[in-house]
Amino acid sequence: MSTVLAIQHVQGETLGAIADTLSGQGIAVDAIRTFDGQRIPTGMGGADALIVLGGPMGVYEQDRHPFLRDEIRLIEEALRDETPVLGICLGSQLLASALGAKVTKGKRKEIGWHPIRLTEAGMSDPLWTGLDPSFTAYHWHGDVFEVPSGTVSLASSDLTECQAFRYGRHAYGVLFHMETTRPIIEDMIATFAEELGEAGIDGREILERTGDHLPQLQRIGRTVFHRWAGFITPR
Repeated sequence: MSTVLAIQHVQGETLGAIADTLSGQGIAVDAIRTFDGQRIPTGMGGADALIVLGGPMGVYEQDRHPFLRDEIRLIEEALRDETPVLGICLGSQLLASALGAKVTKGKRKEIGWHPIRLTEAGMSDPLWTGLDPSFTAYHWHGDVFEVPSGTVSLASSDLTECQAFRYGRHAYGVLFHMETTRPIIEDMIATFAEELGEAGIDGREILERTGDHLPQLQRIGRTVFHRWAGFITPR
């Protein structure tokens, strides 16, 4: 049985829909929960793939959150060994940083339901080919990154130039949240209510729009995650 090492930074930001995909393909998950004080392993060990999830911390806060430095080293090892990597939100920022890109605060936070457009390369990418070239996705980020050198930019939004990218054959960074479920959205709105207030965003409006956009996003996410999981083979 293949095993995925999954790093979770916040209790409510789980694998979500990714968990169903992995389970359906007989892939086990070894979860590392940094919010519970669990340490980042020094190497991939016997894991066959790496998933790094989201969180409110910034890549540039490594002095405050030393485990981020350990995660970048782990990502670097996975890339050297051509191990499949999937970075979601903060995870995509850590992947970008591991590839030498600068991660900074954006002009303003992109939170809620906003359109995504696949690039020409995105529309022919192994994970995205045949899917809707534009769709409304769920976002929750304040930081952005340059397109890392040597990668392929796959998607953008009005506010953020790089929303997804691929490095090599099977390392992907996705800034928006295709893995999300309604309970995850509800938890984020409750947990980060202060952040919403500071940004002038109404959490009730996000929930009202969830019924309209979540089904399509989950359909796209299921396909993308299923295809990515197809890269995972026992080491």
